[in-house]
Amino acid sequence: MAYANEVTAVPQSSPAPRHVRLFRNNRNQAIRIPVEFELPGSEAIISRDGDRLIIEPVRRKGLAALLDSWTPLDEEFPEIDDPPPTPKDIF
Repeated sequence: MAYANEVTAVPQSSPAPRHVRLFRNNRNQAIRIPVEFELPGSEAIISRDGDRLIIEPVRRKGLAALLDSWTPLDEEFPEIDDPPPTPKDIF
């Protein structure tokens, strides 16, 4: 289900803790997240640390992050004797 008002940025200030109610949504336990705690995007990762639940937004990595994650190649590229075409050769 898509929502019309997707949040695009996390607020900079840390809001004060709020009391919220838990409820059932079919077989899942659910919580309404107050507007000041909304996360960007439409997906999140949840984990447990003792009695605490940690909810983090799924951050989409850009092309630069993907390229940074690759390890450099250790092989030499062969020399190419054929120069690249010039614009006058193409047209």
